[in-house]
Amino acid sequence: MALDRRAFLTTLGVAATSTALGSTAAAEDRSALDSDNQWSVLVDTVLCIGCRKCEWACNDHHKLSNRPLVTYEDKTVFAQQRRPDFDTYTVVNEFKNASLGKAQAIKVQCMHCNRPACASACIVGALRKDSRGPVVYDSWKCIGCRYCMVACPFQVPAYEYGNALTPQVRKCNFCIDRLESGQVPACVSICPNETLTFGRRGDLLEAARSRIHRNNGRYVPHIYGETEGGGTAWLYLAGTEFAATGLPQLESEPVPEVTEWIQHGIFRSFVPPLALYALLGIIMHSTRNDTPGKQIESGGDS
Repeated sequence: MALDRRAFLTTLGVAATSTALGSTAAAEDRSALDSDNQWSVLVDTVLCIGCRKCEWACNDHHKLSNRPLVTYEDKTVFAQQRRPDFDTYTVVNEFKNASLGKAQAIKVQCMHCNRPACASACIVGALRKDSRGPVVYDSWKCIGCRYCMVACPFQVPAYEYGNALTPQVRKCNFCIDRLESGQVPACVSICPNETLTFGRRGDLLEAARSRIHRNNGRYVPHIYGETEGGGTAWLYLAGTEFAATGLPQLESEPVPEVTEWIQHGIFRSFVPPLALYALLGIIMHSTRNDTPGKQIESGGDS
Protein backbone atom coordinates (compact mmCIF):
# COMPACT_ATOMS: atom_id res chain seq x y z
CA MET A 1 0.00 0.00 0.00
CA ALA A 2 1.46 3.37 -1.01
CA LEU A 3 1.84 6.18 1.51
CA ASP A 4 -1.04 8.59 0.86
CA ARG A 5 -0.56 12.34 0.55
CA ARG A 6 -2.22 13.14 3.89
CA ALA A 7 0.07 10.79 5.84
CA PHE A 8 3.09 12.20 4.04
CA LEU A 9 2.20 15.82 4.87
CA THR A 10 1.36 14.88 8.46
CA THR A 11 4.81 13.36 8.91
CA LEU A 12 6.49 16.46 7.52
CA GLY A 13 4.36 18.61 9.82
CA VAL A 14 5.44 16.66 12.88
CA ALA A 15 9.08 17.01 11.88
CA ALA A 16 8.75 20.76 11.30
CA THR A 17 6.91 21.26 14.60
CA SER A 18 9.57 19.34 16.50
CA THR A 19 12.27 21.51 14.99
CA ALA A 20 10.38 24.71 15.79
CA LEU A 21 9.76 23.64 19.38
CA GLY A 22 13.41 22.77 19.78
CA SER A 23 14.43 26.21 18.51
CA THR A 24 11.92 27.91 20.82
CA ALA A 25 13.14 25.93 23.83
CA ALA A 26 16.71 26.85 23.02
CA ALA A 27 15.77 30.53 22.84
CA GLU A 28 13.97 30.31 26.20
CA ASP A 29 16.94 28.58 27.81
CA ARG A 30 19.24 31.24 26.40
CA SER A 31 17.27 34.13 27.86
CA ALA A 32 17.02 32.42 31.24
CA LEU A 33 20.76 31.92 31.53
CA ASP A 34 21.96 35.51 31.29
CA SER A 35 21.68 36.09 35.04
CA ASP A 36 24.65 36.13 37.41
CA ASN A 37 22.53 34.37 40.01
CA GLN A 38 23.81 30.95 38.99
CA TRP A 39 26.13 28.75 41.02
CA SER A 40 29.78 29.59 40.42
CA VAL A 41 33.32 29.00 41.68
CA LEU A 42 36.16 31.50 41.90
CA VAL A 43 39.60 29.93 41.42
CA ASP A 44 42.48 31.98 42.86
CA THR A 45 45.60 30.56 41.22
CA VAL A 46 47.80 32.80 43.40
CA LEU A 47 46.65 30.84 46.46
CA CYS A 48 46.79 27.39 44.83
CA ILE A 49 49.59 25.20 46.24
CA GLY A 50 49.15 22.36 43.74
CA CYS A 51 48.25 19.77 46.38
CA ARG A 52 45.89 17.98 43.94
CA LYS A 53 43.44 17.16 46.73
CA CYS A 54 40.68 18.50 44.50
CA GLU A 55 41.55 15.80 41.97
CA TRP A 56 41.22 13.09 44.59
CA ALA A 57 37.94 14.46 45.96
CA CYS A 58 36.42 14.62 42.48
CA ASN A 59 37.52 11.10 41.57
CA ASP A 60 36.33 9.75 44.90
CA HIS A 61 32.89 11.39 44.74
CA HIS A 62 32.23 10.26 41.18
CA LYS A 63 33.71 6.79 41.77
CA LEU A 64 36.26 7.34 39.01
CA SER A 65 39.18 5.91 40.97
CA ASN A 66 39.87 4.14 44.24
CA ARG A 67 43.42 5.47 44.54
CA PRO A 68 44.25 6.71 48.06
CA LEU A 69 44.76 10.41 48.69
CA VAL A 70 48.48 10.00 49.34
CA THR A 71 49.11 9.02 45.70
CA TYR A 72 48.02 12.51 44.59
CA GLU A 73 51.06 14.02 46.29
CA ASP A 74 53.01 12.99 43.19
CA LYS A 75 54.11 16.23 41.51
CA THR A 76 55.82 14.59 38.52
CA VAL A 77 52.49 14.92 36.66
CA PHE A 78 53.24 18.64 36.34
CA ALA A 79 55.91 17.85 33.76
CA GLN A 80 53.24 18.05 31.08
CA GLN A 81 49.97 19.85 30.57
CA ARG A 82 47.01 17.55 31.18
CA ARG A 83 43.40 17.75 30.11
CA PRO A 84 40.30 16.30 31.81
CA ASP A 85 39.40 12.83 30.51
CA PHE A 86 36.56 10.31 30.75
CA ASP A 87 37.96 9.01 34.04
CA THR A 88 39.39 12.29 35.37
CA TYR A 89 36.98 15.21 35.49
CA THR A 90 39.49 17.72 36.88
CA VAL A 91 43.27 18.08 36.78
CA VAL A 92 45.83 20.47 38.24
CA ASN A 93 48.56 21.85 36.00
CA GLU A 94 51.51 24.15 36.54
CA PHE A 95 52.32 27.33 34.62
CA LYS A 96 55.17 29.81 34.80
CA ASN A 97 54.59 33.14 36.53
CA ALA A 98 57.24 35.30 34.87
CA SER A 99 56.79 38.20 37.30
CA LEU A 100 57.50 35.96 40.29
CA GLY A 101 60.02 33.75 38.52
CA LYS A 102 58.36 30.57 39.71
CA ALA A 103 55.68 28.07 38.82
CA GLN A 104 52.10 28.31 40.01
CA ALA A 105 49.25 25.82 39.84
CA ILE A 106 45.85 25.96 38.18
CA LYS A 107 42.84 23.65 38.40
CA VAL A 108 41.12 22.76 35.12
CA GLN A 109 37.64 21.27 34.63
CA CYS A 110 34.44 21.98 32.68
CA MET A 111 33.88 25.73 32.76
CA HIS A 112 30.05 25.42 32.69
CA CYS A 113 29.75 28.23 30.16
CA ASN A 114 26.81 30.63 30.20
CA ARG A 115 26.28 29.79 26.53
CA PRO A 116 27.88 26.33 26.24
CA ALA A 117 29.08 25.40 22.77
CA CYS A 118 28.75 21.70 23.63
CA ALA A 119 25.02 22.05 24.30
CA SER A 120 24.55 24.16 21.20
CA ALA A 121 26.27 21.55 19.04
CA CYS A 122 24.31 18.61 20.50
CA ILE A 123 21.53 17.78 18.01
CA VAL A 124 19.52 15.65 20.46
CA GLY A 125 19.70 17.75 23.64
CA ALA A 126 21.87 15.33 25.58
CA LEU A 127 23.80 18.30 26.97
CA ARG A 128 21.98 21.30 28.39
CA LYS A 129 22.65 24.31 30.57
CA ASP A 130 20.77 24.11 33.85
CA SER A 131 19.45 27.54 34.88
CA ARG A 132 21.26 27.14 38.21
CA GLY A 133 24.66 26.96 36.51
CA PRO A 134 25.79 23.40 35.71
CA VAL A 135 26.00 22.03 32.17
CA VAL A 136 24.48 18.57 32.60
CA TYR A 137 24.44 15.44 30.43
CA ASP A 138 21.70 12.90 29.72
CA SER A 139 23.32 9.67 28.52
CA TRP A 140 19.94 8.24 27.46
CA LYS A 141 19.58 10.90 24.76
CA CYS A 142 23.19 10.76 23.56
CA ILE A 143 23.74 9.21 20.11
CA GLY A 144 27.54 9.34 20.33
CA CYS A 145 28.05 11.90 17.54
CA ARG A 146 30.71 13.65 19.64
CA TYR A 147 29.98 17.07 18.11
CA CYS A 148 30.26 18.43 21.65
CA MET A 149 33.90 17.42 21.80
CA VAL A 150 34.67 19.34 18.62
CA ALA A 151 32.67 22.40 19.68
CA CYS A 152 34.09 22.91 23.20
CA PRO A 153 36.82 25.59 23.14
CA PHE A 154 38.18 24.23 26.43
CA GLN A 155 38.61 20.63 25.13
CA VAL A 156 36.68 19.22 28.08
CA PRO A 157 34.11 16.57 27.00
CA ALA A 158 35.72 13.14 26.73
CA TYR A 159 34.38 9.92 25.22
CA GLU A 160 34.57 6.38 26.57
CA TYR A 161 36.19 4.83 23.51
CA GLY A 162 37.06 1.72 25.49
CA ASN A 163 33.42 1.05 26.36
CA ALA A 164 32.10 -0.93 23.38
CA LEU A 165 28.52 -1.39 24.61
CA THR A 166 27.40 1.73 26.47
CA PRO A 167 29.94 4.51 25.80
CA GLN A 168 29.16 7.95 27.22
CA VAL A 169 30.48 11.48 26.99
CA ARG A 170 32.02 12.24 30.37
CA LYS A 171 32.87 15.52 32.08
CA CYS A 172 32.52 17.48 35.32
CA ASN A 173 28.84 17.95 36.22
CA PHE A 174 29.53 20.59 38.93
CA CYS A 175 28.60 17.94 41.54
CA ILE A 176 24.98 18.89 40.91
CA ASP A 177 23.81 16.11 43.24
CA ARG A 178 25.76 17.71 46.11
CA LEU A 179 24.52 21.19 45.23
CA GLU A 180 20.91 20.02 45.30
CA SER A 181 21.44 18.65 48.81
CA GLY A 182 22.93 21.92 50.08
CA GLN A 183 26.61 20.91 49.81
CA VAL A 184 29.42 22.53 47.85
CA PRO A 185 31.25 20.68 45.05
CA ALA A 186 33.60 17.95 46.27
CA CYS A 187 36.69 19.78 45.03
CA VAL A 188 35.72 22.97 46.88
CA SER A 189 34.99 21.11 50.11
CA ILE A 190 38.50 19.69 50.39
CA CYS A 191 40.59 22.68 49.23
CA PRO A 192 42.93 23.48 52.19
CA ASN A 193 44.04 26.91 51.06
CA GLU A 194 40.72 28.52 50.14
CA THR A 195 41.79 28.60 46.52
CA LEU A 196 38.24 27.67 45.54
CA THR A 197 35.32 29.85 46.61
CA PHE A 198 31.76 28.73 45.91
CA GLY A 199 28.82 31.12 45.60
CA ARG A 200 26.60 33.06 43.23
CA ARG A 201 28.35 34.30 40.12
CA GLY A 202 27.49 37.95 40.68
CA ASP A 203 28.77 37.85 44.26
CA LEU A 204 32.00 36.13 43.22
CA LEU A 205 32.66 38.69 40.51
CA GLU A 206 32.37 41.44 43.12
CA ALA A 207 34.63 39.52 45.49
CA ALA A 208 37.20 39.02 42.73
CA ARG A 209 37.21 42.74 41.87
CA SER A 210 37.66 43.59 45.53
CA ARG A 211 40.53 41.12 45.86
CA ILE A 212 42.29 42.66 42.86
CA HIS A 213 41.80 46.19 44.24
CA ARG A 214 42.94 45.34 47.78
CA ASN A 215 46.06 43.49 46.64
CA ASN A 216 47.54 45.98 44.22
CA GLY A 217 50.06 44.27 41.96
CA ARG A 218 49.41 40.75 43.25
CA TYR A 219 46.84 39.98 40.55
CA VAL A 220 46.53 41.03 36.93
CA PRO A 221 43.42 43.24 36.66
CA HIS A 222 41.40 40.66 34.80
CA ILE A 223 38.85 38.02 35.84
CA TYR A 224 39.01 35.14 33.41
CA GLY A 225 35.53 33.83 32.65
CA GLU A 226 33.73 37.10 33.26
CA THR A 227 33.38 37.67 29.53
CA GLU A 228 35.41 34.96 27.76
CA GLY A 229 33.22 32.97 25.39
CA GLY A 230 30.17 34.81 26.66
CA GLY A 231 31.06 34.15 30.31
CA THR A 232 31.55 31.03 32.39
CA ALA A 233 30.44 29.76 35.79
CA TRP A 234 34.07 29.07 36.77
CA LEU A 235 36.05 32.29 37.23
CA TYR A 236 39.82 32.71 37.60
CA LEU A 237 42.29 35.13 39.15
CA ALA A 238 46.00 35.01 38.35
CA GLY A 239 49.22 36.85 39.12
CA THR A 240 50.33 36.85 35.49
CA GLU A 241 48.72 37.20 32.08
CA PHE A 242 46.24 34.41 31.43
CA ALA A 243 47.99 33.54 28.17
CA ALA A 244 50.59 31.79 30.37
CA THR A 245 48.07 29.69 32.31
CA GLY A 246 47.02 27.39 29.49
CA LEU A 247 43.46 28.70 29.43
CA PRO A 248 42.39 29.49 25.85
CA GLN A 249 42.30 33.12 24.78
CA LEU A 250 38.70 33.75 23.74
CA GLU A 251 36.73 36.75 22.60
CA SER A 252 33.71 37.89 24.60
CA GLU A 253 31.32 36.66 21.92
CA PRO A 254 29.73 33.32 22.89
CA VAL A 255 31.14 30.45 20.84
CA PRO A 256 27.65 29.27 19.73
CA GLU A 257 27.09 32.67 18.09
CA VAL A 258 29.86 31.73 15.67
CA THR A 259 28.82 28.14 15.01
CA GLU A 260 25.02 28.08 15.32
CA TRP A 261 24.36 29.94 12.08
CA ILE A 262 25.85 27.00 10.17
CA GLN A 263 23.88 24.37 12.05
CA HIS A 264 20.65 26.36 12.03
CA GLY A 265 21.03 27.11 8.32
CA ILE A 266 21.20 23.41 7.55
CA PHE A 267 18.25 22.48 9.75
CA ARG A 268 16.15 25.39 8.52
CA SER A 269 16.49 24.28 4.89
CA PHE A 270 16.21 20.53 5.27
CA VAL A 271 14.23 18.01 7.27
CA PRO A 272 16.36 17.12 10.33
CA PRO A 273 18.20 13.78 9.85
CA LEU A 274 16.27 11.90 12.54
CA ALA A 275 12.94 13.05 11.13
CA LEU A 276 14.10 12.11 7.64
CA TYR A 277 15.01 8.61 8.77
CA ALA A 278 11.66 8.30 10.50
CA LEU A 279 9.90 9.38 7.31
CA LEU A 280 11.83 6.86 5.22
CA GLY A 281 10.95 4.17 7.74
CA ILE A 282 7.24 4.97 7.45
CA ILE A 283 7.44 4.85 3.65
CA MET A 284 9.23 1.48 3.70
CA HIS A 285 6.75 0.08 6.20
CA SER A 286 3.74 1.30 4.21
CA THR A 287 4.93 0.04 0.82
CA ARG A 288 6.15 -3.44 1.79
CA ASN A 289 3.85 -6.48 1.72
CA ASP A 290 1.97 -7.03 4.97
CA THR A 291 3.19 -10.57 5.74
CA PRO A 292 5.83 -13.02 4.55
CA GLY A 293 2.99 -15.41 3.70
CA LYS A 294 1.65 -13.08 1.04
CA GLN A 295 5.07 -12.83 -0.55
CA ILE A 296 5.30 -16.63 -0.78
CA GLU A 297 1.78 -16.85 -2.13
CA SER A 298 2.36 -14.29 -4.85
CA GLY A 299 5.58 -16.03 -5.78
CA GLY A 300 3.72 -19.30 -6.24
CA ASP A 301 1.20 -17.75 -8.63
CA SER A 302 3.83 -16.48 -11.01
